[in-house]
Amino acid sequence: MVQPVLMRGNEAIAESAIIAGCRYYFAYPITPQNEIAAYMARRMPEVGGTFLQAESEIASINMVFGAAAAGGRTMTSSSSPGISLKQEGLSYLAGTELPAVVVNMMRGGPGLGNISGAQGDYFQATKGGGHGDYHMIVLAPASVQELADLTVSAFDLSDRYRIVTMILGDGYLGQMSESLVLPEPPEKRYDKSSWILDGAQGRERRVIASLRLKPEDGVEKINLRLQEKYREIEAAEIRFECYQCRDAEVLLVAFGLAARICKAAVNQLREAGVKAGLLRPITLWPFPYRQLLEQAEGKSKVLVVEMNAGQMLEDVRLALGGRVPIEFYGRMGAMLVEEREIIKRITGHDS
Repeated sequence: MVQPVLMRGNEAIAESAIIAGCRYYFAYPITPQNEIAAYMARRMPEVGGTFLQAESEIASINMVFGAAAAGGRTMTSSSSPGISLKQEGLSYLAGTELPAVVVNMMRGGPGLGNISGAQGDYFQATKGGGHGDYHMIVLAPASVQELADLTVSAFDLSDRYRIVTMILGDGYLGQMSESLVLPEPPEKRYDKSSWILDGAQGRERRVIASLRLKPEDGVEKINLRLQEKYREIEAAEIRFECYQCRDAEVLLVAFGLAARICKAAVNQLREAGVKAGLLRPITLWPFPYRQLLEQAEGKSKVLVVEMNAGQMLEDVRLALGGRVPIEFYGRMGAMLVEEREIIKRITGHDS
């Protein structure tokens, strides 16, 4: 029988990355995710991996680029303003179709903000903070167990599709300690021999670059290929959770930690005789547009709850197309949404 362990969220990410086969980790310190780097500094040498604290966020994402081009499973982690500095590198990784995992444990913003958890980076993650027509797969965990499980999934998704996959957590999840069962190592390994830079002896030379000036290898050509891949991912990789949706008359929509608070509110509402349910997107990109519409149709209203000013709200509006009334409740500046306020928005009175 597998025994559960007690781990902090940030450390669960780090250990799960090692389980997934990550052997190259590069980062620059920033609160509230520094435990990931501290854990990797100790564990990577023990498993024959490479840990390097880069001189900046920009340097660390370019080190990820180099390790990915050489075929290694590689990861970096940061928090909101640090991710902003990595955006150029994320666009370069997308333009060269290199697989990598990026962890963003979000904090309050804009600017340096504060060091508590928030959800203000939804736009940045799902709409492309860097330049160009690209996407990353974006996974939104709601518990320490999911931080671990989705980290292993992130490496598999990245290698399967040659894409950047982002774990979009927050400072609260990273700092909380919970019991979890560490994930099993992935069974599948992806053959990268046809494209990695591993020395040209016995084969033609290869170049991995996102600059394409020759007409026969033009930028539109790579963009068309990328868009085809993105449609494939949208068809195959959407993940979401429905909680008490089947007979719900009111539907809450939230992701990450906000969804966890919403689930507690749904339980209280059910006890009070209010048929509430929750749809929680786990993949923020690709977003479950069709699945949300299917669950929302016929409901009296949808309440979107976020720890921001209403960013996922725009995707919910796109999904529902005006067919169901939508309301919004959000807190900004790394403030937690509250169960009693969620209940009040549904019932019209304090719990």
